[in-house]
Amino acid sequence: MTVPFIAVLFGLALLVWSAGRFVEGSASTARHFGMPPLLIGMVIVGFGTSAPEMVVSALAASQGNPGIALGNAYGSNIANIGLILGLTALISPIAVHSQVLRKELPILTLVTVLAAWQIWDGNVTRIDAGVLFAVFGGLMAWTIRQGMQKQPDSLGDEMARELAVRAMPVRRAIFWLVVGLVLLIVSSRILVWGAVEIAHGFGVSDLIIGLTIIAVGTSLPELASSVIATRKGEHDIALGNVLGSNLFNTMAVVGIAGMIHPMAVEPEVFNRDMLFMAALTVSLFAIGYGVRGPGRINRTEGSLLLVSWVGYTAYLISTVLG
Repeated sequence: MTVPFIAVLFGLALLVWSAGRFVEGSASTARHFGMPPLLIGMVIVGFGTSAPEMVVSALAASQGNPGIALGNAYGSNIANIGLILGLTALISPIAVHSQVLRKELPILTLVTVLAAWQIWDGNVTRIDAGVLFAVFGGLMAWTIRQGMQKQPDSLGDEMARELAVRAMPVRRAIFWLVVGLVLLIVSSRILVWGAVEIAHGFGVSDLIIGLTIIAVGTSLPELASSVIATRKGEHDIALGNVLGSNLFNTMAVVGIAGMIHPMAVEPEVFNRDMLFMAALTVSLFAIGYGVRGPGRINRTEGSLLLVSWVGYTAYLISTVLG
């Protein structure tokens, strides 16, 4: 059992490192070929930080491990709100003032409802997956169009400026784009293999492994970028990173995995995990709109988010130990 544990740790470390190289290489390559900053910020950076979840879930689905695929997607969403936003708010309260983010909050809530409706019957068919992916494509196109019509200090431009300091020559950019993508796939294979072996060795379901170890591991790029952005005072980037990642996970990650291989959904996914994810999303919606005043995630609210994630994770572990 030692080898699978080493495989998981090594796979996670390589996954996070390769995701960073992939984002930097992709953004620099796009900049060299004249892609607008908005597209770099919203598409390249958003895709890159969610690439670990996408590749891991796609490989898990293709290998017949739907628990890992769904657990990774929904568990990452829960970790993004509870762990990442909670932790970043403890470091520095997160102001919610961007109009782009205020539109994304209700959209995320509606998308969560759509995802719950899709798995209501216990299956994610290729039609269900296609609907999720089509909605994601439509939202991306609408968001980009809206952003192009707004002032230059949009969320995408802010994210692009964050990457400007890491500009590199085009050959090096293409090199890291290719190497990062290849290592993403390799590290994902190692991670999925190790996780499946651990689950089988301890009699734990693939779903629990996906919701805990893999979900937290694949969320590390979002955690790092959100903490850095918050310490620099870029609150919009920290919050937008989490909201964008959750939209991507709910629609694109599950959609791609479902189109590769239709998935049977365990009852716990809806009765426990989806409901908790929805509750966190609604609470974030309320906090973002400033129920008690100006939109702001203060340290008290951040603590509650973090405690809720710890409690949820502890409950999952207790179901295994029990």
